[in-house]
Amino acid sequence: MDDLTTLARRHLDQAKADPHGRSAHLFLHDGPLRQSVIAMVSGCELDEHNAPPAASLQVLHGHVRLTGGTNRMDLIAGQVQELPHERHGLRALEDSVVLLTTVTATPGCPTPYEEATTA
Repeated sequence: MDDLTTLARRHLDQAKADPHGRSAHLFLHDGPLRQSVIAMVSGCELDEHNAPPAASLQVLHGHVRLTGGTNRMDLIAGQVQELPHERHGLRALEDSVVLLTTVTATPGCPTPYEEATTA
């Protein structure tokens, strides 16, 4: 069993020491289900990237801004948000830790690997 509070503290400390200002750890991997802790220091950004078939972001500590296209949404500790199905990015507005939950395959939605091999 993993303790989210301990993971959050550890990875925020690692992000503060990292030259890129972030630290991530995939701690649960069960079939298509993935859960990761991502820590980012204030000002750190994750550039826009493709969305998995289903995902949510829960802020464990801090304040982040979720961006996608012309949309943006600020989230604070305790809030959880479904991720948009289009390209999106994330910016830490203060030192922050988020819990990213993704489902990498759903019935009728190929995984990124399946899309690449059938193209």
